[in-house]
Amino acid sequence: MANNPSPASTRRAGPVARGVAASAVIVAAGQLLSRVMGLLRVTSIASVFGAGGQVSSFNVASTVPTMVYDLLLGGMVSAALVPVLSEYVGRGDIEELSRVTSILLTLGVAFFAGIVAILELAAPLLAILLGGGFQPELQRLTISLIRIILPSLIFFCAWGIAVAVLYARQQFIFPALAAAVFNLGVILATVFIAPHVGIAALSMGVVLGAFLQLAIVVPGLRGLRLRPRFEPRHPALRRIILLYLPVIASLVVSQLGIIIDRNLASRTVDQAIAWMFNATQLIQLPLGLVSVAIATATLPVLARLTDDPQNVQFRRTLAGALRLVLVLIVPAAVGLLVLAPEGVRLFLERGVFTPFDTSHVTRALLFYLPGLPFAAVDQPIVFAFYARKDTVTPVLVGIAGVGAYLLVGPLLAFVFHIGFIGLVIANSVQLTTHCIIMWVLLERKVGSMAGLGLLTTVSKAMVAAGAMGLAAIAALAILRPLVPAGSLGQATLLLLAGSVAVGIYVLGLIALRVEELTTLLNMIRSRLGRLAGA
Repeated sequence: MANNPSPASTRRAGPVARGVAASAVIVAAGQLLSRVMGLLRVTSIASVFGAGGQVSSFNVASTVPTMVYDLLLGGMVSAALVPVLSEYVGRGDIEELSRVTSILLTLGVAFFAGIVAILELAAPLLAILLGGGFQPELQRLTISLIRIILPSLIFFCAWGIAVAVLYARQQFIFPALAAAVFNLGVILATVFIAPHVGIAALSMGVVLGAFLQLAIVVPGLRGLRLRPRFEPRHPALRRIILLYLPVIASLVVSQLGIIIDRNLASRTVDQAIAWMFNATQLIQLPLGLVSVAIATATLPVLARLTDDPQNVQFRRTLAGALRLVLVLIVPAAVGLLVLAPEGVRLFLERGVFTPFDTSHVTRALLFYLPGLPFAAVDQPIVFAFYARKDTVTPVLVGIAGVGAYLLVGPLLAFVFHIGFIGLVIANSVQLTTHCIIMWVLLERKVGSMAGLGLLTTVSKAMVAAGAMGLAAIAALAILRPLVPAGSLGQATLLLLAGSVAVGIYVLGLIALRVEELTTLLNMIRSRLGRLAGA
């Protein structure tokens, strides 16, 4: 990280940076809608089921399709599918793109259907691996929930392949809406099915949500001639598999880490997994809105900038993405630190979700926060390696990160008796370790990132965010006695304090002349203008 870029370099990178920012705005808008729906999902679940053992059991069950998808396809989307499919898009070869997409869908759906059949039989083993500390009653419930939720994998498979095609074509609108639709499926099941079948409705909701998010992206595939094709020896498949094989090794280690994390958490208190899940949802909000959005928009651009042996434009584009991440993630971390207790109380503390649960979710959140900035910066860096078709380096670093977690987590949780908070701290250590190592290796791979404005940007963002945090604390202290009790008062307090915080931060960026603010505002204004014109 170093000083500001020269005006000439900024001008040369300008069109690409604006293109990335424009795409990132679309993805972020979809992520915002998704996170709002996700918050409504969490709120509805907390209201109906609280944060007890049944919710922990469902969280364990929902881990199974997530783990399998991430292992077999999710990582492939960014590491292999988008880089390879982008080549067909770049050549304008729609016929071959249609053929490869048809092959991927045919083989993928058939393969995942077989995986579902195997896992249905293995559900008791999965329940033991992920929730070995549960009492027998919760163990039996977990087995049942796993078996209900597994068919969602088939829809996840088709959706992931479709999304990869759309990202390669730099079409972000339909994928941006998909996650919100998925959350809608879970919400509908919680509201309308849960009164009849209980906690099983949540697993049904995941299946419904997976189907709905597939349905929402299908229109984006128009123009492609898709039909069943069984061609396992197509050259594109070999390239995709070769790129993805190293990623599988990393994901296996990562999933083992998740299994151990869930197993260890289940041995602390029954509510631990539910508390950690709720805190993680809050952490994922800024990560989805900022890091995932920007990294996703940057990946296809970086994939087309790998021919320059000096990596000049590649570094400038990546630096522009990282500056956007820093400008947005630093205030997000400060905002969560100051406002999260009020937010948890407002959105979760209702029904059978008690103040006791609120206090523990807030504690977990505070210890997750140190890893947030590192996780946010890490995502675009990982995608930069994927864009260069280097999937080995992230694998090795991922193994090192999981090793850091396994070294710290059990020690803090059970030797020093911190309980589940020790596992949360270990997660932050894992994210920080991963980011630092990736940064060092990035500079060895593409050259120094010095002179591209990263240090200046993060310094200015920290100053503005510090002022924002103080303003938010003052606003809470002044407004809390003035607002009425109850949910309306809490919502008013959070809205007003949050508005003050955002206003102070924006003014700070303006005063410090942070160029990324202008880029973002121009992109948002442009998109809104186009929508208004339409």
